Amino acid sequence: MSQSRKVRRAGTAATTGSAGDTPPEKNRGGRGRRKPPQWLVLIALLAYSAVMISLTMLKAFFVIGLLWQKEAHRNRSLELTPFNEYAETGTWFAPLFGYGGNFAFFVPFGVLLYVLLRNSKKSATRKMAVLKVIAFGALFSFLIEVCQYIFSLGYSDIDDLFFNTLGAVTGAVVAKIFGPRFHWLWVWLAVLLGVVFAVLVALGPRLGDPDRVVDIYAISWGDNQADDRADAPVPQA
Repeated sequence: MSQSRKVRRAGTAATTGSAGDTPPEKNRGGRGRRKPPQWLVLIALLAYSAVMISLTMLKAFFVIGLLWQKEAHRNRSLELTPFNEYAETGTWFAPLFGYGGNFAFFVPFGVLLYVLLRNSKKSATRKMAVLKVIAFGALFSFLIEVCQYIFSLGYSDIDDLFFNTLGAVTGAVVAKIFGPRFHWLWVWLAVLLGVVFAVLVALGPRLGDPDRVVDIYAISWGDNQADDRADAPVPQA
């Protein structure tokens, strides 16, 4: 009886030892399941934040191809009436383009900030991480709008604050839904975007061909003039 007990104990110890030598979590998870290191997430967030700051406050100092004129962004204006752009233009395309751009611009920021908060040593709960993204997204957008106005570096608009914050919280929700499996993807996409943006800035105006630039506003004005002439009454002989 004692010999059989020893055999059973030895078998149990061997089984326990083999399981302890190779943790099942590590075998199942592998490298792809590990969280990205905090320093890499922080670099990704800083890289994308630099892109955001450059495209919102620093367009008066650099160009990418012929996408904009630096002189046009030496401007100071303040709009505190919500959705005033739609009321003034009377069309849906320009406001939709502006609102959608501000919204999409902050989605990656919300994704990366959520990943940073969830991967920190004092990991925030998913709900708390989303709430913090809302607060930080609104604060970051507010600081951008204030700096644009103070230093005459763009157009400060209450709509920008709203849609930027909405984009940030949407990004946090997206990161929450997709879960940790995609954290590596979000981080490397942000790093890649930062590198591509730096290359585009370095190339600067060499990317554009001035002979192919078309003034769409002039075309629109010409079309309106033609419509006015067509609608004008024909004088009687």
